[in-house]
Amino acid sequence: MSVRFAVQASTERECQQALELLCRRLGLEPVLLPRLLSDDRWMARAAPGTPKPPADDRGLATGA
Repeated sequence: MSVRFAVQASTERECQQALELLCRRLGLEPVLLPRLLSDDRWMARAAPGTPKPPADDRGLATGA
């Protein structure tokens, strides 16, 4: 099963901002950029991105 996160908003700008926030906070990647739906609302989707290697105590990737 694929996990996806959706954003619904009244305007394209609100939808884009919420999508960027989801991606930044949860490490997601956009899979559907904001689209105007038939009922005059905007929707965007994001999904988990490629996992990043763990960082050491200095914030550097360990290569694991």
